[in-house]
This record gives sequence, C-alpha cells and structure tokens, in this order.
Amino acid sequence: MRIGIVGYQGTGKSTVFELLTGTKPDISKAHTGQVGVTIVPDERFDRLVEMYKPKKETPARIDLLDTPGLARGEQSGNAQKLGVIREATALVQVVGAYLGGDPAAEVEDFVTDMVLADLQIVSNRIERLRKDLTKPLPNRDELAAELDGLEPLEARLSEGETLRDLEFSEAQEKATRSFSLLTRKQHLVLLNTADSEVDDEVVAKIEALGPPVVAGPLGLELEVQQLGDEDRELFAEEMGLGEPCRDRVIRAIFKLTDYITFYTCDEKEVHAWLLKRGSDAVEAAGSIHSDLARGFIRAEVMSVEDLLRLGSEKEVRAAGLHRTEGKDYIVQDGDEIVIRFSV
Repeated sequence: MRIGIVGYQGTGKSTVFELLTGTKPDISKAHTGQVGVTIVPDERFDRLVEMYKPKKETPARIDLLDTPGLARGEQSGNAQKLGVIREATALVQVVGAYLGGDPAAEVEDFVTDMVLADLQIVSNRIERLRKDLTKPLPNRDELAAELDGLEPLEARLSEGETLRDLEFSEAQEKATRSFSLLTRKQHLVLLNTADSEVDDEVVAKIEALGPPVVAGPLGLELEVQQLGDEDRELFAEEMGLGEPCRDRVIRAIFKLTDYITFYTCDEKEVHAWLLKRGSDAVEAAGSIHSDLARGFIRAEVMSVEDLLRLGSEKEVRAAGLHRTEGKDYIVQDGDEIVIRFSV
C-alpha cells in the first residue's frame, strides 16, 4: 500500500510528509516524488510485544509518497507530476484552510484535474483503437471489445464524473489495467488548519463532494512533535490539540483503503501485517512469503482479543477458541495466524 500525499503547491504537503514519516523533505526530489514510511499506531501490537517479549518487533508500516505539488489551472504543465501521482494506491489531498481561499472549491478543482487527466488517457486510447479497427488486423474482435469497454468510461469522464464508484466489467478492467486511473483511486482530504479550531461548515461542504475529511493544525503539530516528551504534552494540552492528527489520518487511510491487520507471534518476532479486507488465508500467507502460499496446508488461527484477554496461547486453546482453517478462510482483522506449509 502506497499512499500519495497530493495537492496544489503551497498547501503544506511537505509538512504532512514530515509529520507522518519523521523524514525531512528532500528538495532534490521535489519533481520526482519522495517516499517515506510511517508506522501504524496499534495498541494490540504493543500489548502483544509486552506479552511475548520477542527479540524482534515489526509493526505495520505504510509507504507514503510525497508527490510534486500541482500548479493551479495548468493541466498541460502538470502532466509529469500526474504521472508520479498515478504510482499511489490512494490519494490524501492536503488543502490549506488558512490561505484565504475556498477549500471546497480547491477540492472540486483537484477532482476536475484528475477527471481531465484520465479523460485524456482514455480518449487517446479510443482514438488509436478506432484507427486500428479500420485495418484488417487479426485481433479485430479483441480491439472492438476493448473499445466497447472504454467508450462508456469516456462518456462518464466527459460529464465530469469520476470512476471511483463505477463497477468495472472484466473487459474494462483488462483495458485499463495499465492506465492507473486517478479517479478510481480512493480520495481523502486532509484539511490543514491554522489552529485547533475547525470550521464544521467547510468540512461539510467538502464531504458533500464525496471525499471524507480529516482536519487539524498540521504545522503546529509538527512543531509540537519536535519538542521533548514533557514539553510536548504540556504544549499540546495548552493548545487543545487532543488526539494527534497523525493517528487520525492513519486510521482514516485504513478505512479508506479497507485494509486490516493480522499478526504472527512468537518469542523470536511479533509482526503486524497489512492485508486487503476480504483476502483469504493463502493471500495472507503470500504476504508473509511466497513459499508459504505455494506450499500452503492450513492456517492455525486465534483472535488477538481472545489471546490478550486470556493471557496466553495455551489458555486460548484450553478455551476451545483456537481453530484450523483451510485455503478459503477469509482473514479477519485482529487474527493471529500460524501458517503450516510444505516445502
């Protein structure tokens, strides 16, 4: 999972990148994008580490891509920057709420830019297909099927609509696989405020456009984060900051992308793994190592909630809450899993 931090120039994207990753923005990567990693805050993981006292602890991590800031009203000039944004799994748009502008209008403009960028790609491909279909090519049926799949997408984009909530046919999935369409990516708005006061009316206007919103004083939080522990707590309390925006953003990303966390635990290592909700046991095994998926025999599963409540794997087994699952088992958030496999 790679989350793109996106938006127009001057909105505080680099501040968000540093706040979430602890990595200083590299000016030399301003035009190509910079990747950083953020650790997912996870109370269950922390408690598992306390229980197992492992030699190694590996929390879940999310890759964050700080993309080049888009220039307002310059679709052609943004082409290379949009190419970097396409590398992301989902988009977190940073919008400044302290610049005297209209944040909701900025979100609407951003969506329009994404729609136009996708429309150009789809339309270019359609134009090429129509030309090819005038020739006696051996794969005419395949090209015609691709054209039939793309034309409804072009029509939707031409009306200014995104493709995010559109159910794609198998032909459309195949036709657009290499496009990495921006308007299919999940979109979260991060409203960068001057202080802890949030304008609920502004938030409501943005949410009416579709994307969920997380709001907070990101620059102020970055300053607080760089203080010592004692000063940080005192300053945060004085400023009424409450729960760190960083944690709220990461939770919102999880909800946006529909990922869950499962765990592997023993005295050597406690490891938290990210997995797309709805994935089966073999896919979970593959996220650990391809050999585990290839030689999968079974998954031994217990709930981390049961494990933490009862205090040990032995007690979970004694309570009859440990179970064996096959290939088709759908992994649940908070599962602790042992994969049995053959070499």
